Parts: sequence; C-alpha cells; structure tokens
Amino acid sequence: MSIRLAQLVERLGGQLKGDANLEVQGIAPLDAAGSAHITFLSNPKFRAQADQTQAAALILSEADDAQVQAYGGARIVTKNPYAYFARAAQLFQAQAEVPVPPGIHASAVVEPGASVAASAVIGPHVVIEAGAVIGERVRIDAGSFVGRNARVGDDTHFHARATLHHGCQIGARGIVHSGAVIGADGFGFANEAGQWIKIPQVGRVMIGDDVEVGANTTIDRGALADTVIEEGVKLDNQIQIAHNCHIGAHTAIAACAGIAGSATIGKYCSIGGAAMIHGHITIVDRVHVSAGTLALRSILEPGQYTGFYPITEHRDWEKSAALVRNLGSMREKIRALEKTLKTLNPNQEENE
Repeated sequence: MSIRLAQLVERLGGQLKGDANLEVQGIAPLDAAGSAHITFLSNPKFRAQADQTQAAALILSEADDAQVQAYGGARIVTKNPYAYFARAAQLFQAQAEVPVPPGIHASAVVEPGASVAASAVIGPHVVIEAGAVIGERVRIDAGSFVGRNARVGDDTHFHARATLHHGCQIGARGIVHSGAVIGADGFGFANEAGQWIKIPQVGRVMIGDDVEVGANTTIDRGALADTVIEEGVKLDNQIQIAHNCHIGAHTAIAACAGIAGSATIGKYCSIGGAAMIHGHITIVDRVHVSAGTLALRSILEPGQYTGFYPITEHRDWEKSAALVRNLGSMREKIRALEKTLKTLNPNQEENE
C-alpha cells in the first residue's frame, strides 16, 4: 500500500516541497522512519531528529521548515502538523483495511421488529432486540448487544462485546470500543431507616455524531431525563459518566476520570486522567481540569484548574480547605502589617 505525495496534498492540503510523484508506504516516528515512510515534526524540541531522519518526506510547520536545514527529503508544510499526521494516518489505515462484506452472521440474533440496513455488518453472536434501528454501513462486532428501541447511526462501529442498552442512541461515525456499556442504570437510591430503595432509571443516553467511547467506559442512563453526550466528544478507557450528566461538544476526557451525577461540562473542555468531577456542578466551555484533580464546585471561568488534598477526616478537610481559600487575603494582611511595623520602627533591621 502506498500513496503519492501529490495525492496526499490533494486530499489534505498543505504546501509540497519536493517530488510530487514520490510514493510513501506509511507513517513512522522521526527516529524510526525509513526511505519508504513519511514522518512529522510537531514539537520544535525534536528539530535535531528531523534533521537526521531517514524518512522520504516530512510534515512540519512553516516555522520549523525554516529551522530544519540538514534534512534533504520532500516536505509538506502545514499550519498543524499533528492534525495533518492524524488525517494522513487515517488514509493509510483505510488503504490497509480488508473490506468486510455486509450481512448478518448466522449466529447473530436479530429479533423481529428490528431494522438493520442492508449495508450493515452484524458479527457472530450479536444480539439486536426488537425495535432497534441499525443505520447504513454500521459494523457491530462479535458478542455485542443492542437493546430494544436503541438506535445506531450510519457508519458507526461497535467493537466486540460493546453494549447499547434499550432506548439509547448514538449518532453517525461513532466508535464504541470493547467492554463499553452505554445505558446501564444510574446509581439512584433513596434511604429509609438505613435501607436503600432503588429509584427506577427511566431516562436514556443520547450520544451525538463523531463520538468515540473507550474500552470499559460506562455511561449511565438518566434517572428521569437523559444523559447527553454531544457531538465530537472523545472518551478514553475506563471512564465513569453517571446519570443525567451533560458533556458538551468536542470535549475530551482521559482514562479513569469519574463524572458524578447531573454534572454539566461545557464544550471544548479537557479532563485529565483520574480527575473527579462532583455531581450537580457546572463547568463552562474551554476549561482544562488537570489529571488527578478533584473538582467539588462549579468552574465558571475558562482556564486550567488543578488541585488535590490528601485524604483526611472530613471536618478537618473542610477546615483546611477554608484556610487555603483565605491564604490570599491573609498574605495581604501580613504585608500591610509588615509595612505598618516598618513605619513605626524604621531602624528595626539595623537594631537586629
């Protein structure tokens, strides 16, 4: 499998410097690329490696193009080399994929009343319940489950053993990795005399277009209203999103993060690995929450937020948190006191 640089630029844009008819067979890192590869430079720290790379072609920015002088191969100059690399990698992957003929495997169970597009691929031991709708060119791999009245949008791919429970929906071009569970019951219970009474979870999970759900990630259905994941959201592996959460478009959440019930996260946010988001709070658009951070209160201004307290008894933790919140004003008071003391005793430093 190979692609000419002229074809690559025709598809993805960029300014080509060098042999337009040069063919490359894949993408490799700067230090591992050979004469059949194209590589990319997205971090100026690796300019020295770019000068020494053996790749046939190099994707880089205009600023790096001016600095990388020893490299003698072809170049594609673009504003965002990393995004260009990602799109180029998609082209190579598409070339390498073995087409799977549409159809329903003999071992799959498709209940009467389900609608499966003729162009869909339904793998071994898949179960699709009554009322479910499977769109065009959908691929559902072995052992996956689609519940009654659920909907899967066009060109979406369920990897093996993924689950979409009853009534839930995912839009077009989605990717759901193995072990992901969409639409399990939310954690809703009422306490009476020390006993827990289950609250029926009758909402749905509504997922937009171009969403990726990582392996073993769980998205709970709403208690009464729906849990909503807007278009373009990217979810890493082993994330928990509780009932009635709302995740804004194009937000990315890294592995092992936990989002408690009824939290609202805005658009274009990023949540670092193992971050914990408290329930019933709001995070506005374009907020970055650092890895391991515990967000207990709403974040109402864009920016980066980081914070962590060692575990302690809750009353002591509250006291510590209150002290930390007042450190800024305490510092100003101390500075004012120092100025006052210096005014009253200007020779204090000399006497000491």
